[in-house]
Amino acid sequence: MKPNPQSAIRDPQSTSGPIARDLGTPIRGVSWARLHPGRTADGRASLLASMSQNNGGLFVIDIDLETGHCRQFAVHDPANSTFAAATYRSLRTGILYIASGWDAHFHRFDANHPERGLEDLGKYDQAANAPCGIGESPDGTLWIGTYPNARLTRFDPATGRFDPLGPMDATDNYIYPLGGDDGTVAGMVKFIRPHLVVIDPRTHEHREVGPCVTDPTDKAQFLKFFKGTDRRLYLDSHAGKFRVDGMNLTPVDELPPVLPGIPSTYRHGYQAPAAMPGGWTAHFLDDNINGTGTPRNVLLANSDPLVQSRRLHLDWVGGGSNIHIIDPGPDGHLYGSSYMPNLLFRSSLDGREMADLGQHTFAMGEAYSMAVLDGKIYLGSYPEARLSVYDPAKPIHFGTGPNDNPRDLGRPDPIGLRPNALIATPDGRLWMGSSPDYGLVGGSLSWYDPRSGERKSHRAILPETTPASLLYLPELKQILVGLSVEAGTGVPIKRLDGAFALWDPARDDLAWSGDFGLPDLADVTSLAPDGHGRVYALIGRGDHILTAGPPEVRPRLALIDPAKRTLVDSAYLPEDFGPLSWHGLFSLRPGPGGAIYGATGYCFFRIKPGTCEVERIWQKVYQAKRDTLVWINSAHPDVIDVVGPIVGREFYFATGWRLRALTLP
Repeated sequence: MKPNPQSAIRDPQSTSGPIARDLGTPIRGVSWARLHPGRTADGRASLLASMSQNNGGLFVIDIDLETGHCRQFAVHDPANSTFAAATYRSLRTGILYIASGWDAHFHRFDANHPERGLEDLGKYDQAANAPCGIGESPDGTLWIGTYPNARLTRFDPATGRFDPLGPMDATDNYIYPLGGDDGTVAGMVKFIRPHLVVIDPRTHEHREVGPCVTDPTDKAQFLKFFKGTDRRLYLDSHAGKFRVDGMNLTPVDELPPVLPGIPSTYRHGYQAPAAMPGGWTAHFLDDNINGTGTPRNVLLANSDPLVQSRRLHLDWVGGGSNIHIIDPGPDGHLYGSSYMPNLLFRSSLDGREMADLGQHTFAMGEAYSMAVLDGKIYLGSYPEARLSVYDPAKPIHFGTGPNDNPRDLGRPDPIGLRPNALIATPDGRLWMGSSPDYGLVGGSLSWYDPRSGERKSHRAILPETTPASLLYLPELKQILVGLSVEAGTGVPIKRLDGAFALWDPARDDLAWSGDFGLPDLADVTSLAPDGHGRVYALIGRGDHILTAGPPEVRPRLALIDPAKRTLVDSAYLPEDFGPLSWHGLFSLRPGPGGAIYGATGYCFFRIKPGTCEVERIWQKVYQAKRDTLVWINSAHPDVIDVVGPIVGREFYFATGWRLRALTLP
């Protein structure tokens, strides 16, 4: 059957119907947690911390060095200023500056005047949405590196004025600036072709200097840009050691130690923790990665070995972490993970029993995919597409050893970043489809055998594509792969057409690829079998892909016959169903009576068997205006952020940090 150019059947929105129920908030962790030691104007030791969260936005805590009690200061716009992505406590003034994402606002907290709270100084660059780093010049000028387009902004704390200086590179999107006490300003540009850019602070002229990394996968190539204890800027690299002198590099034989208290350009946090008056330094003791998790325990250590160290327990209060994946486990419970921090949770189907199971991986971004094999739960997590395993029948003790549970199993290959799909096949192997790492093009399809530990990976099974969805076809004994045009973060996307592929697990090779006759095929984000040897596919484009260049597309359904390699039916979803508004992964789910259900960001629908006609089950908040859909509130409390499973007649999903359920009619 040829594709239907018209929309699938639509029903008028109904004010009656199913009612969604809140089951609870499984995780209340934080991310981007940073300790900021320093001093007040009168010379007293001062310890601040900045933390990020989804519910309530970022916040600052002023920590009592005797008791650990926290005075908590909330951000002014908690809905948009959620992540303290770039932070810096001035070594000159002791003022803490925070650049937030994804709203590109600049914030200030002065421990000398806590009554002012966490001040919002406004948006620092209208063309930016996320910060990368903050540097300071000796006159107090701050330099803010931003995403996208590796833009740089100059900020004068005395006047409160922002001067956006525009892109510092024609291709890359990230820049991490530092200021030397000799007046030099430079920034490390990442990730496609990492290199150093120097900037004239008076004329704002900029140019590339020194060596670059031509292949980010080559570990022998490296650049390490930092501020030394002599307060000058230095570059350590595979091509030698250099000092930044104005707009040039000078080779040096030796490099000084890094200066404590300066933001790092090569990892999260500071280059080294600054010391407070009296020789005190502060460190988190918790098992968290890059300040992600529930960090509450701080060690105060002294440079004098005769002064005893002390421990503090912090009493900050979290609001809730967004859920990122939900699936049924082997024991009748729901399992899932949260978003920054990536913590594992378990919930009964009615939500009455809910448990934070803690860390399950060293990839503390979020889990993208989950599969159950031999009574164990396997998860694929961002970054590095790391694989982890949890056995619900055994006690909890996170680690990497054979007796640890959950256990981090490592990275399947050096390419994968976001593990979009994870499935188990009858031969006992796990298959993962991942997007490529920052700055790379071409994702990977990899497999792992839990019995032997053997693994193998295939990059870009079709050029410039990424596996976005996987489905094992028992009739063909092959894996159907839905391919996306997603590239590594920071890479402009040039290919616009996705594809389908059939992969033979026995031969571990590509058996077929094509588009089933679908014109203008976008990203194949979700696959579901119809029970008769055919497969439904949802075709759309996630917002994170749209930011990389491709045009927006209208989501549509396709019913395909993989054995005959033909298209059975196709139809666009009704415009008033709303956009996908997220990756679209796992948004098709089997339900009662063999029917297939699906979801967009604001609508839950059922597909009429054997066709691509759809029936609206539940939808919230939309209005049509001049043939364009305008969402009344993009942060509406009923938005479907994560599509979960259908168990019995219950559809499980997440709105932000809330686990929710909807009883099917």
